[in-house]
Amino acid sequence: MHLTRFSDYSLRVLIYLAVKGEERSTINEIAERFEISRNHLMKVVQDLSHKGYVTAIRGKNGGLLLRQAPEEIRLGQLLRDTEHDMQLVECFGEKNACRITPACRLKPILGEALGAFFAVLDQYTLADMLGPRQPQLAQLLSIEPLAHRQDDPAAPTP
Repeated sequence: MHLTRFSDYSLRVLIYLAVKGEERSTINEIAERFEISRNHLMKVVQDLSHKGYVTAIRGKNGGLLLRQAPEEIRLGQLLRDTEHDMQLVECFGEKNACRITPACRLKPILGEALGAFFAVLDQYTLADMLGPRQPQLAQLLSIEPLAHRQDDPAAPTP
């Protein structure tokens, strides 16, 4: 099984916004930090905004913020919202042409495995992904701690 790039980028956007906290971020900023396509990221952010994960504020002082606390964003639900095709094999779909389907046990076994996959992810939140490594994530993403930004008179105000 392989998650789509769309889900991967969705997770990255939410991680970035969670690490950044109350400070707004831009699509350009996130695209640069992860070295990913700005155009693709725009579609991801639009979807995340539409589904209630992100608030997009337009204008001069605009930017992106999490709409929910990281503790409220369940990873299982996020992947259900971003993965549009969880058909692991042909027989999961409506256009199943596999001739052994009536006697095959693969579909119920994979269905059970998929259920277990989501059951595990439902136990975790975006906050769990950050945990005690949030300072390391901030460093890797070149996000200065908020205290440093507030102490620096040359730093842009949020």
